[in-house]
Amino acid sequence: MSDRLDRASAPMSSSVQAPVRTGGLAVAAALAIVYVVWGSTYLGIRFALEGGLPPLGAVSGFRFLVAGSAMFVFLRWRGVAAPTRAQWKNLLVMGALLLLFGNGFVVLAEQDVSSGLAAVAVASVPLWMGLFGIFYGAKPSRIEWIGIAIGFLGVLWLNAGSSLSASPTGLVLLLIAPVAWAFGSLWSRGRDLPSPFMAAAGQMLCGGALLLATGLLRGETLDAAPTTQGLLALLYLAVFGSVIAFSTYVWLLHHVRPALVSSYAYVNPAIAVALGAWLAGERFTAHDLGAMAVILAGVVIITLAKVLRR
Repeated sequence: MSDRLDRASAPMSSSVQAPVRTGGLAVAAALAIVYVVWGSTYLGIRFALEGGLPPLGAVSGFRFLVAGSAMFVFLRWRGVAAPTRAQWKNLLVMGALLLLFGNGFVVLAEQDVSSGLAAVAVASVPLWMGLFGIFYGAKPSRIEWIGIAIGFLGVLWLNAGSSLSASPTGLVLLLIAPVAWAFGSLWSRGRDLPSPFMAAAGQMLCGGALLLATGLLRGETLDAAPTTQGLLALLYLAVFGSVIAFSTYVWLLHHVRPALVSSYAYVNPAIAVALGAWLAGERFTAHDLGAMAVILAGVVIITLAKVLRR
């Protein structure tokens, strides 16, 4: 949950309207942005960490505060209403679940595991959402249960014998992160939230403040000046991951079916693995790739099942 989970951070708002017709080229371009940018944020996190930036305070907290502040100021300038006190409370909960525990734990995990493996672990979010959906009255169909079962077999396979198992801390963090993201996403449904873009800005402000405070409590400091690579990576994450890609994601929610938008869940990991191998020399075993294939197969089955139910 790089930027999706910044990936980076898509709140479920009751104000999201039904999809409207739009050009196929625009939809294709928007999907490409979400696929590539959110898939690349895992590598961006790794480069920012290697550049000497503190994980929670800078790579996550400062980035979300800057992106959220920019969006908030722009939206207020355009006349969008600010969140009410009750809405701020809901945004604070979402910021804690999706950004502090979701995104923040992924960033901490990437101190010990590769960006590609982090992306594969995060791909389990739809599986957890399928399970948590039961408590919100969304009973999975038989096909969805099959997808959930297959996906969790892949999760067990990944955690049992891949290179991820060499880092117990990273393993635990990457188990908690998708659970928090999935629960937070479902919890937000039907809550009193502002308009989608203002909800995103408010969530990033709340989550960024929580991440920055947690980083300070952990004693995170800048021991030396960050490298140029680290600063460029942070800028990329803030501008492209947290503002451009997220805005594109919200636009897609208004123009195409949710099942198509959710396809990022099984495209992002493949892009993250490819970029990690190409630009960072990350190596993956047959075990890693096999587990990824099983997890993504489960996610694809769940997505197709939702399409068939419509």
